[in-house]
Amino acid sequence: MVSVISPAPESASPATVEPLRIGPIELSSPVVLAPMAGITNTAFRRLCREYGAGLYVTEMVTSRALVERSPKSMRIIQHEPYETPRSVQLYGVDPETIGQAVRMLVDEDRADHIDLNFGCPVPKVTRKGGGSALPWKKDLFKAIVTTAVTEADRGGIPLTVKMRKGIDKDHQTFLDAGETARNAGVAAIALHGRSAADLYSGQADWDAIARLKDHLGDTVPVLGNGDIFAAEDALEMMRRTGCDGVVIGRGCQGRPWLFGDLANALNGSDERFRPGLAEVARAVYKHGEYLAEYYEDEFYGVRDLRKHIAWYFKGYPVGGDLRRQLAMVSSLEELEGLLAQLDQNAPYPGTDAEGSRGRTTRPKKPHLPEGWLDSRVFDVSGKSLLSEAELDISGG
Repeated sequence: MVSVISPAPESASPATVEPLRIGPIELSSPVVLAPMAGITNTAFRRLCREYGAGLYVTEMVTSRALVERSPKSMRIIQHEPYETPRSVQLYGVDPETIGQAVRMLVDEDRADHIDLNFGCPVPKVTRKGGGSALPWKKDLFKAIVTTAVTEADRGGIPLTVKMRKGIDKDHQTFLDAGETARNAGVAAIALHGRSAADLYSGQADWDAIARLKDHLGDTVPVLGNGDIFAAEDALEMMRRTGCDGVVIGRGCQGRPWLFGDLANALNGSDERFRPGLAEVARAVYKHGEYLAEYYEDEFYGVRDLRKHIAWYFKGYPVGGDLRRQLAMVSSLEELEGLLAQLDQNAPYPGTDAEGSRGRTTRPKKPHLPEGWLDSRVFDVSGKSLLSEAELDISGG
């Protein structure tokens, strides 16, 4: 693995952070890997875990697909023996189906922690009333969370929720949704400091995270999410907001060693991973091996690696032709040969390799069901439309 470790910038002051408790689970490093479709499968979680401690959550799986035992969903929730605690994120819009999915995970001993997703801003989800649009309907949100907590409690499994600020700046839900979730008995609440309308644009609103923490006090842990691209960002978020832990999404794409940096920073160490190009190449190859093992198919696994290439080599001196070839790689042997062409002596490029990565978008008016904002009470006549929000998004 990456062997280059250097001190943090002088401006960063190491500080020890308390362990995070989520129900019976204690995390020495209060860091959670956010579910990302097509990214946070077993292979990537395994790679991240090798660098630092934390809670590593599966890709999101829809409750309906899980209850129906679709092959894709069953693969998503599969954990290897070394993956402890086992964490699964569920998405759903119907209390009964959510309850069935949680009951299945508990009865079949498939998870040590369950998270509910109310943060998805994707138009195909919100236009049906799901994802970050759902907490607008207070009664529906309460019914889903209460049912899920009840089922999880049967097995002593802590259940958490992840959400956004709301639909847009004029229709925010995070304070009342946080209070409802707390009262329902969730073990922690994660807040992404953006609304559905924001998608992944601009800067995350850390002040909203602070407001939620102030609103709920110490009655339930609050986790902050949004724009953590370095260990120092995590320290600053926790200092400014008072949150109890952090959730990492896009910041770790192509940088699994970020979890090593976070573990160090949150435990008072100023050591940081600063990998040269040779170390990055070794991590890329290992990621390819893990993906091939995960899919039980070398071509499919290496093909899945392609999306990660640009993230891994962001800021490094890799020529355009070689980048294109790496982005079209089809076998581990080919991958090894291409990686050998890299300048093995190229050092860590500094800030060019850091900062924002992944999806960047402009704010957009959310797609919502007709009349969705007219009332905060769910109209049961729209149940058939709402159920469509679960279609074809398992893992997405």
